[in-house]
Parts: sequence; structure tokens; C-alpha cells
Amino acid sequence: MLRQQDVGHRIVVRRIVGIREGRPLFSDALGELVELSETHLTIATAQGRVRVPVAEVHRAKRVPPTRRPTASAVVELELAADEAWPAPVRGRLGDWLLRSADGWTGRANSALPVGDPDRPLPAAVDAIERWYAGHGQPAMVNTPLPLAVPVGAELDARGWTARPLTLVQTVPLATLLTPQPPPAPDTPDPAGGLPVGLDAAPSEEWLAVAAGRKGGLPDSARHILTAVARVRFAQVYADGRLLATGRGTVTGQGRWLGLSLIEVTPSARRQGLAARVIRALAEWGAAEGATHAFLQVEQRNTAAVTLYRKLGFTTHHTYLTRVAPPG
Repeated sequence: MLRQQDVGHRIVVRRIVGIREGRPLFSDALGELVELSETHLTIATAQGRVRVPVAEVHRAKRVPPTRRPTASAVVELELAADEAWPAPVRGRLGDWLLRSADGWTGRANSALPVGDPDRPLPAAVDAIERWYAGHGQPAMVNTPLPLAVPVGAELDARGWTARPLTLVQTVPLATLLTPQPPPAPDTPDPAGGLPVGLDAAPSEEWLAVAAGRKGGLPDSARHILTAVARVRFAQVYADGRLLATGRGTVTGQGRWLGLSLIEVTPSARRQGLAARVIRALAEWGAAEGATHAFLQVEQRNTAAVTLYRKLGFTTHHTYLTRVAPPG
């Protein structure tokens, strides 16, 4: 049977889904184990999250990963992502990072446990709880999987909850920049060939879109968005209206183009604007010397995941944002 040590690993589960003529009917699910409790287990499959009652599990076991990145590759990408989304208040526990930004986004208000915390694991979690209490915030930890599975097990024992699974996806810039075949002469272009503008600073309209998506825009948010040496803010206008936005950064010693806040107004969706924004940022990133792009997207955001898959993104690794119980 599965154990907490299996969380973050690829598993296969055979479950009983019914009875026919006195015999059980089975269904199999293959994916990453993201949650395991006494009553249920949750698997992140290619088709989405599957929650299986333990009482229905006939057999479950860990299986080899398809292509698992090395620990050093996960650390490299997580640090590049941190550099691209810099919290204004920061601390350290050995190699671990502590980040605070007035509660604006989980990424900027959570500890990042990569490397050595320079103390036993329980003491490190105690220190995280004290640090966030001192900043008047709930303690949160981003746990890259399976790298931080031991951390997750410690948090499980303390009753920490988990937010939805986030996919960290990557693609070579050469893939994003592959020339697309021109449309047939009689095929309409719903976006009308609208140009993508790139600016070194966000406009107030751009910031308003970000505020609407993220629930406000405190001063710490403006710091996160702009305090990166190489950053561009993309926007697409039509008839004076802002239709699409995006943000690109180059971090990780110049290797990684980070994409975030790709947003299209509801009335302009399904016209190719998001792909156009991503391509414009990819062209800028390539000119800056980047070779790969990354983004972070919740697995449950199926529309975005589908778009990114079509553009060539694949999941490098995943993470869970863990939240300490109140009190």
C-alpha cells in the first residue's frame, strides 16, 4: 500500500468501480500522487486530478517516472523563478528562502525549501512558523515535488493543508519561435494582425489588469513586478482598449525566460492573442540570450494548460503550496 513517502511520485492505482455478475469491475489511473490521507488519495493524471476513496483501492504502487529532472535542475529552475518574482522582504534558513510580500500571491509569501536549512527538519519548520508569525502572516511553504517530499511529510504530521497542484512547465525558445505556416488566403484572422507592444515598465492599465486578476495591487506587488533587471510588459490594444497582457523576465544567469500574467479579456479570447503575446516575449527573451522559457500554472486551469501544451510546453516538475493550520 502507499505511504506518505510516495507523495510526489508517479503511481498506478487499480480501483473497484462496480460489480457485474458477482465480479468486481476495475479502472486504472496513472499519475503523480499529490495527496494521501486515511480516507482518500489524489492523483494528478494527464486528464486532471482524480480523487479515489481508499476503500475503493484494489492495488496501488509506485512506478518509474517518465523523465524526472535531476534535483539540481529543479533547484536551478526554482531559484530562477524566485529571481523572476522577487519578494521585497526576505530571510534565510541556511539555503532555504523565506519570502514575504503583504500576502500578495503564494509564491512571494512562502518559504522555498531547496538546499540545506542548516538544522534538523523539525527545527527548520519551527523556524519558518516563527518567522511568518513575526511578520503577521500565516506560514506557507512551496514544496517542489518530489524534491521536497520529506518536507511535505513533516508538514503532513503537523496538519498543514495544501493548495491546488501547480505545474512548472518549460519549453526551448527555439520551439516557441518555430515559424508557423501562414493561414489560407481566405481564412480570417480574428485578431486582425494586432501588434504586441513591449515596454520596460507597466502602464496603469496593465497594472489594473494584474490587480483584477490577483485581487489588488499593494506596493509590494509593484516591487515584485518591476524589481527585475531584465523585464518586459506586453500589451495588445484595439480601438483604444487593452485586450491582452503578459510579463516576461530573463533570470537564472540569463538562461530562463519567465512568463507570467498572460491575460486576455473575456471578449477577446480564442483569437490567438495569448499565443501572440507569448511569441513576442519569446522573441525578446531570445534576443536577451535566453534559451528556455518557463511558466507556472495551476493544473486545474485546463484552458491555460491546453494552450501551453499546444505551444510545446511540458511539465518539468510540480509543487504544492502548503499552509499552516490556524493558531
